Amino acid sequence: MSTDLDWFKSSYSSEQGGDCVEVATCPDSVHVRDSKDTTLPTFEVSPDAWGAFVAAL
Repeated sequence: MSTDLDWFKSSYSSEQGGDCVEVATCPDSVHVRDSKDTTLPTFEVSPDAWGAFVAAL
């Protein structure tokens, strides 16, 4: 399922690597994966949980 999503990285991410995640949004969920190894498992959270996480940062 995660291969059919439109993934994006933060505009703050650079091309030099580092610790980045990619996010794909759907109406009922937010999917998150490691941008350095996209073959690893992803995880999914609710939009409310993602919003709370981002707000806490």
